Amino acid sequence: MSTEDSRQRIVRVPGSRRVKLTPAPGTTTEPVMDDEEPDAAASGSPTFSGPNDAQLRLDVPPHY
Repeated sequence: MSTEDSRQRIVRVPGSRRVKLTPAPGTTTEPVMDDEEPDAAASGSPTFSGPNDAQLRLDVPPHY
């Protein structure tokens, strides 16, 4: 495998200002379910609590 084959490539899309990347070698496009934690995300509880998290939750942005 040469250096060119082992890297992602940029593919120009006609009629678009953006480009696409080819898939990285050794990866798939399917999401991996093991990385997600649905229980923590569904309950709304943070997985880590820092010393100023309570204050940050109480702060209101100036545009409200």
